Amino acid sequence: MSFALHILGVGNASAVELGSSSAVVERDGAPLLMIDCGPEALTGYLDHYGEPPGAIYLTHAHMDHVGGLERLFYTVFFDAARRGRVRLYAHAALVPVLQARVADYPELLAEGGANFWDGFQLVPVSRGFWHERVWFDVFPTRHHAPMTSFGLSLRGSMVWTGDTRPIPEMLAAHAAHGELVAHDCILEGNPSHSGVDDLEREYPPELLSRLLLYHYGSVAEAETLARRGHRVASRWDRFALAGPHADVVLATGSPA
Repeated sequence: MSFALHILGVGNASAVELGSSSAVVERDGAPLLMIDCGPEALTGYLDHYGEPPGAIYLTHAHMDHVGGLERLFYTVFFDAARRGRVRLYAHAALVPVLQARVADYPELLAEGGANFWDGFQLVPVSRGFWHERVWFDVFPTRHHAPMTSFGLSLRGSMVWTGDTRPIPEMLAAHAAHGELVAHDCILEGNPSHSGVDDLEREYPPELLSRLLLYHYGSVAEAETLARRGHRVASRWDRFALAGPHADVVLATGSPA
């Protein structure tokens, strides 16, 4: 069994030419879980895989990370084989925000008779979740208000921080086993996002060597980050991942 991280986009909210920051965890070459669903990310997913995602993890509810959900709703609602089957995993604290941001539109269909969540299987989570016999850990990050953004970890394989300031206390727990750590980074930090100086100050060298930087503002920014010795993700990159720990993968035929 092999795992990989396929990068669909690396840009921040303004850098649409770089694609909405998003990735897909693949297992044995097939998509297992999409991370975030911004408008450009959904387009990239459909172009690459040829069909809508079967499962999505949402880190937070800014529109460059969830703005593709409305289009996805219309795609799957009118497809009897997919309606109500696309799993949306989100921390329980995000559910009211998602309802307000993307689901509470009056007369979603002009003819009536449809709720936004009818198109999906919403799965609220807290510590983590099982998906297709694989356990993913979920943890809070630092982006705007507390408990409104959450990272994802596949123990032993990868961490995706989502948008965040440095989170050394979280990565000490969730990136303690040699995981590849895809981390939010721009050149100059601000109250919402990590700057490269912030990362170099807050993280030890061993962790810095495992970072994969994304959510930057331009190709020029990416080149500057790379010149400082950091590994920087580009759109459509695919990274082979170490196998997850045995305790987070169930054998075929197990109930999860």
